[in-house]
Amino acid sequence: MGRMLSNVDPALRSCWHPVARPSEVTEQPLRVMLLGEPWVLYRAGGRIVAFVDRCPHRLTPLSIGQCAGGVIQCAYHGWRFDPDGACVEIPALGAEAVLPPAARLTPPAGLVEAHGMVFLAPEDPIAPLGSIPEADDPSFEAGELPTLVARASAGLLADNFLDVAHFPFVHAGTFGADEAAEVPQYAVARDDWSFTMSYEHSFANREDPGVAAGVRPLVQTRRLSYRLTAPFHLRLRIDFLEAGGTNVVGFFIQPQSADSCRLFTTLWRDDLSGDAGRMAEAIAFEVAVLREDLLIQEAFDELVLPLERTAEVHTRADRTTLELRRVLSDLVAAAAGRVR
Repeated sequence: MGRMLSNVDPALRSCWHPVARPSEVTEQPLRVMLLGEPWVLYRAGGRIVAFVDRCPHRLTPLSIGQCAGGVIQCAYHGWRFDPDGACVEIPALGAEAVLPPAARLTPPAGLVEAHGMVFLAPEDPIAPLGSIPEADDPSFEAGELPTLVARASAGLLADNFLDVAHFPFVHAGTFGADEAAEVPQYAVARDDWSFTMSYEHSFANREDPGVAAGVRPLVQTRRLSYRLTAPFHLRLRIDFLEAGGTNVVGFFIQPQSADSCRLFTTLWRDDLSGDAGRMAEAIAFEVAVLREDLLIQEAFDELVLPLERTAEVHTRADRTTLELRRVLSDLVAAAAGRVR
């Protein structure tokens, strides 16, 4: 069946991944799991730092230690490390000791805050970090969904987000009842390590106040524009053509272990005029949609994404998810071609 992409595939080390919301990271250690490996994050002088969560002395998790003044101290033997990862004190050796050069922490290749997330790349990333232009647009308000943990495959979750044929069946309890089962023709445009797809369709806009006021019909048109940046950075922009306004869904997947993912979702909307109540309703609706998806995703027996295109049956309605497999196959090949 060819390559099966798991949550701990070595190729994913050469990628950007979300690991936290900035609000989660404080001056005390925070342990996160990524690709089956533990990392420790904390703030030092206002900036976020990260290291593999192991003291080089006895490989003790640093996350059970404490920080003071940006210096992290191992809970086992008290070794202390500065924000650059250098050991600055080994209590057992005394104040004047020459410290072993190998007494250093291991940082990631990349760490950055972007569009309300902390992203980490264990090794030099092959693909750039995906962009969310609306996150920097002051006309858009952001609403963060609760972070969820699921027994799931990151590849299959990305596949699900990009899939446009499941709406009437999986989402019958939210918006799917108003969706036509037939998927219109659409094209996918590849751009290096990203691709986009856009199409328009009719739907029942029950949220539009203009429908109740009688100034617009219930059945309207919206444009859905999807974008993936490898491996699992996903964006959906929804433009309402009659009612006006734009909703953007950012979906960020953290592959924690072979069978676990953390899911970060943010909404950006330019049609709420600061109404906190409507934003809360929108967030609750998106949580309900996501839980419908997870009923399917958590039921998979094998938590892997087949990259070989002949391993599954594809149709013209699957162009986005087929392109996902092409992009990730290219990513695996590029990672394998690197000299390690």
